[in-house]
Amino acid sequence: MKDLMHRQRTPEEDKLYQLLITLIEKFEQEYYQPSRQNNLASMLLFILEESERSRDDLVSVLGTEDLVDNILNGQEKINIEQARKLGEFFNVDSSLFIE
Repeated sequence: MKDLMHRQRTPEEDKLYQLLITLIEKFEQEYYQPSRQNNLASMLLFILEESERSRDDLVSVLGTEDLVDNILNGQEKINIEQARKLGEFFNVDSSLFIE
């Protein structure tokens, strides 16, 4: 996509580029809207995987396995203190974890 973005495109490449933009936007809307708890869980799992950490690491940050399971299953929301801990753990802004 970056290659297509920064150069003169053929008409076929332009159609492909527009399709890629549409697909990326759809993916982001489905998985990264902070107003939906399931997307919050998906985002947390994504960050966990990308940082090459495990669920056990989340347990060490959040306290209990039940809490981690409940958050990842969308049964419990992340509170401000938990968001702060996650932000520090992943080196990201804690607001990322708050609905």
